Amino acid sequence: MSAHDPTPPTGPGDPAAGRPDGSAPVDFAVDLTAHEAHRRAHVLQAIGPHWDPVEVLHGEEAAYALLYSGLDEEQQRVYDDLVAAGVLPPPGGGRAAA
Repeated sequence: MSAHDPTPPTGPGDPAAGRPDGSAPVDFAVDLTAHEAHRRAHVLQAIGPHWDPVEVLHGEEAAYALLYSGLDEEQQRVYDDLVAAGVLPPPGGGRAAA
């Protein structure tokens, strides 16, 4: 066989079977731990020192309460059914720190 005509696979157990160039698979692993730490440092730097996660969560709870306020009877019934079924979290469900 020539360099342009690789040796055919020897059988179904051959790791090179079915590969046009006859090469075998190679293990490949990348550790992204250092990159993830670097990325998180950049995110925190971009957010800035005045970011208060507890305040943000309280704001989200206020928005959630406003979203489901002022429902008519039918809407309230559907909302209560969805909460009872676990589809929606209960109001004030402790998502933000007190």
